[in-house]
Amino acid sequence: MVSLKDYESKDPIAWCPGCGNFSLLNALKEALVGLGKRPHEIAIVSGIGQASKAPHYLMCNAFNGLHGRTLPTATGLKLANHELTVIAEGGDGDGYAEGGNHFIHAMRRNVDITYLVHDNQIYGLTKGQTSPTSEKGFVTKTTPWGSPNPPENPLLLAIASDCSFVARGFTGDAPHLEELIRLGIQNRGFSYIDILQPCVSFNRVNTFQWYNSRVYRIGEEDGYDASNRMSAFEKAQEWGERIPIGVLYRSARPTREEQEPVIATKSLVKQPLDPAAFTGLLEAFD
Repeated sequence: MVSLKDYESKDPIAWCPGCGNFSLLNALKEALVGLGKRPHEIAIVSGIGQASKAPHYLMCNAFNGLHGRTLPTATGLKLANHELTVIAEGGDGDGYAEGGNHFIHAMRRNVDITYLVHDNQIYGLTKGQTSPTSEKGFVTKTTPWGSPNPPENPLLLAIASDCSFVARGFTGDAPHLEELIRLGIQNRGFSYIDILQPCVSFNRVNTFQWYNSRVYRIGEEDGYDASNRMSAFEKAQEWGERIPIGVLYRSARPTREEQEPVIATKSLVKQPLDPAAFTGLLEAFD
């Protein structure tokens, strides 16, 4: 029987007191335990940033890679071993700036992985520059007159890309966030969850209090149909006085693994390795 203790790491946590990352990490562990997933069945991949320290604080298979290069590694892991539950995670800078191109193509390919983005609308590790999701006019040390750029809306991008599972969570509502992560892992295909995670050190605008007065849950119990793409587009554009959290969009699509003949029925790691099969190929280069 798996328990939260099985995922406990002995590494000291370096996040700031009150950081939303703590709630996100706990929600992820709760979701994995709730699904009965054991540590050796999990592979979590991250890039660079405060958010990307999360694998250090989980006792499971982990890969901490380059800034913005989380999704290619996660894709390779899943294509090689379908039995692994592969989770990619990182911050809004890591995922939407340096990793923006990988984000688009990962959704297009629909590999069966779950992507968790810690969205605090700031670069936390490098001390508070604006990120792609920072509000226009946001003042930082590097934008003393305010950010001149409008914020990116990654949810709209995901829906336009026909992403298999699109959701938004909030670290101030941990039970709901845990449910979204669990649903994302259970979904067959690329599951994307943008997670509103206030930065208590560098973002004094989008605080827990700011979000608490604005976020509201959406779901089937309220009559919301996540399969309706037009409704999803409308919900993804709500921001300001009202911010929806929940599953915004679902699209039933074949996964990339199912469409690759070589690995459709058996993972690469389960297939026999015959070095002699490469002899002819190598001789062609002589």
